[in-house]
Amino acid sequence: MRPADLHLKSNCFAVAPVPRDHAGEWSGIVTDVLSGNRRYLAIWFPFLPADRLRRNPPKSSASALEGVPFAFVEKVKGALRLTGVDARAQSFGMVPGLTLADARARVPQLLAFDADDHADRDWLKRLAQSCLRYTPMVAFDGPDGLILDITGCAHLLGGEEKLTADVSRRLAMIGMTTRTAVAGTSAASRALARYSQTDGDERAAIRRLPVTALDLEAEISLALIRAGLKTIGDMAIRPMAALAARFGGETVERLRHLLGEVERPIVPIHPPAPVMAQRRFAEPIARTEYTLTVLGELAAEVGLRMEQEHVGGRHFVATFFRSDGLSRTLSIETGRPVRDADAVIRLFRERIDGLSDPIDPGFGFDLIRLEVPVIEQLPAAQLKLEGEATIDVQAAALIDRLSTRLGRDRVFKLAPCDTHIPEQAQLALPAVEACSPVAAWPVTDTGEPPARPIHLFDPPQPIEVIAEVPDGPPRRFRWRGTWHEMRRFEGPERIASEWWKRRDGVIGKTGLTRDYYRIEDERGRRFWVFRHGLFGEKPDPKWYLQGLFA
Repeated sequence: MRPADLHLKSNCFAVAPVPRDHAGEWSGIVTDVLSGNRRYLAIWFPFLPADRLRRNPPKSSASALEGVPFAFVEKVKGALRLTGVDARAQSFGMVPGLTLADARARVPQLLAFDADDHADRDWLKRLAQSCLRYTPMVAFDGPDGLILDITGCAHLLGGEEKLTADVSRRLAMIGMTTRTAVAGTSAASRALARYSQTDGDERAAIRRLPVTALDLEAEISLALIRAGLKTIGDMAIRPMAALAARFGGETVERLRHLLGEVERPIVPIHPPAPVMAQRRFAEPIARTEYTLTVLGELAAEVGLRMEQEHVGGRHFVATFFRSDGLSRTLSIETGRPVRDADAVIRLFRERIDGLSDPIDPGFGFDLIRLEVPVIEQLPAAQLKLEGEATIDVQAAALIDRLSTRLGRDRVFKLAPCDTHIPEQAQLALPAVEACSPVAAWPVTDTGEPPARPIHLFDPPQPIEVIAEVPDGPPRRFRWRGTWHEMRRFEGPERIASEWWKRRDGVIGKTGLTRDYYRIEDERGRRFWVFRHGLFGEKPDPKWYLQGLFA
């Protein structure tokens, strides 16, 4: 592992032998983490919706966006109000909250588009994925920002300034307007990015921030200003107890976090994987075949690490980082833990072959990462004397290939459930999903006829029944327009609902008692029918056909 491949995992490391010429750098990383000197990079996108729309404009408005101010609107209390603007509209004095009528009265050429929060969120998620090239600790900061924990990572690009410049450059390549700041706490970096810029003295820059940087409720911020506390520095020199008594404990907590007196860890969008390997390239690569070759080498590397720990992977995630700042992620799952590189690459090839949208390398990939977020114990196993895999292993490999090619929700397996209700006695789960059965499959004694039919209807199908006595078996019944005369029967077998779920219900729900009969008609066909409810439970119980015996 090269120094560029180091990744922090919470408070621990996965460290390989360190070359002598890099030993000092690694020592600095360990010192930073263990000493608690954390560093955060905040990225704010002041025109996120506008930049997103300009990158992927509607076909009908693609040419109209050039040089024309535009904004995003949504209906608020019966009036259309601005929720976001582009840089040109902002220069004309347009701000969020202004009504569309007032905005167009000031700027008649203003274009208006419907706000799309889901599209903005998806685009922000893609931007967050692209920032994973710098650190595995990337978190959302509201609807228009990101927070990166770059502790121990900045030296890989020559320091915090060069890392920040590289982030801004890549985001600018895809048309994003950004403001960035680095500080010792996530709150400080966020506030500096949105309200100010550091000039070399981080402590002084934080104290010059306005009290609105605390993101408190409008009433509390107004009360602080009226009390003469206009900046963070004004609040910092006041006794904390007095501030808490007058403005609330949350105000003091946010102030202390901003000043670095308390720590609030960020929640990353993807927790660091237990096992990970990556490869950087001096020159971007664009050939898919070579990309898969590199992915195979990474699979062999993580397989070797997992073998040392006697574990195997159930979920593999490959991320391809493009040189223009975007990324593409592919993932596969397996029904059993594996660490064989050839098996992993076969599944990734199946995944790529089944894509409707092929991987677009753009100007090439400059970083490929393979993570194993889900691992399980995988001790050594004895092979057959012939050297072939067992039937179970072959079946698991086939299930993995089918699930990868067709989709995890297209290949199912049945798991038994601890209930007497026939149509609820099993669950259909994705075949690659790990699950522990809550009950054992019922086994019929040798030589005895099956007590349950192989073919079940869910939901049970209604039938018309003529019985000799109200609570007796059916004498005749009609199903799908055909009458069946009963020749012999067996039953009843009474199945009541669980007492903790018992309530009046409809067919398919727990509630009423069921009396089941195994019936053979005059032509030898065998049916499994039941009466839903006793005459004491409802005045007119209905009959249903549950299944067919072979």
